[in-house]
Amino acid sequence: MKARAVPLALAAVGLAGSADKPAGPAAVTRESYTTAVPPGWRISMLRGGTPGGRRVIFIHGTPGDAAGWRATVENAPAGFEYLAIDRPGFGQSQPADAVVTLAAHADAIAPLLVARNGHWPILVGHSYGALDPGQEKVHPAQWVGEWLTLKGLLPRMLANANRELLALKHELIALAPRLDDVRQPVTIIHGTADVQVPYANVPYMTARFTAAHPLRVIRLDRQDHFLPWKHPRVIAREIAIMARAT
Repeated sequence: MKARAVPLALAAVGLAGSADKPAGPAAVTRESYTTAVPPGWRISMLRGGTPGGRRVIFIHGTPGDAAGWRATVENAPAGFEYLAIDRPGFGQSQPADAVVTLAAHADAIAPLLVARNGHWPILVGHSYGALDPGQEKVHPAQWVGEWLTLKGLLPRMLANANRELLALKHELIALAPRLDDVRQPVTIIHGTADVQVPYANVPYMTARFTAAHPLRVIRLDRQDHFLPWKHPRVIAREIAIMARAT
């Protein structure tokens, strides 16, 4: 992906739209676009806030969809345009099947990564933003889940999530050399009691993001994986700090 963006990491993108429901001064809309690379994928998203404002893109984990960020999008501050996407394979996005390569997910949101008024978008990722391949373990139950997927017995969201997780360690190993090239500001927000994505990911990230400037770590003691819903003010504060700095 050649487009540049300002990443904000949370460990723990011709639009057609229709109104969803009002959110204070601006409605949240459900919109979609079709990708050129990969060709023909339809990516669905929620949009809220100020049209043309500073763009912030929210990326859900696995399993999940844009609806997990809906309350955040509804409360976009003045001057900000908030977008929450359904990643390929989830929600209302296409393809219907699992997309297991991180590069394909990046390509799918590339159309949203454009500079406006001299500012690049801010990326906010949750859960699937874990980066240390050494922390990725395949539980035997995941192979049972793959068998159930092949039999068509798992719901789409769970089947696609399982396939993503089975491939994730290999994908993170392939991604590792690219992290040294990240020169944009990076903020890591992580709870020390996170079981799903252990806090041990943080030392790995700080060691890999050698060119990121500034690199900030927000450590939340005794907090778990579900920071977007339990600590929305922390996330909103860090987005505001990132926006002022960039």
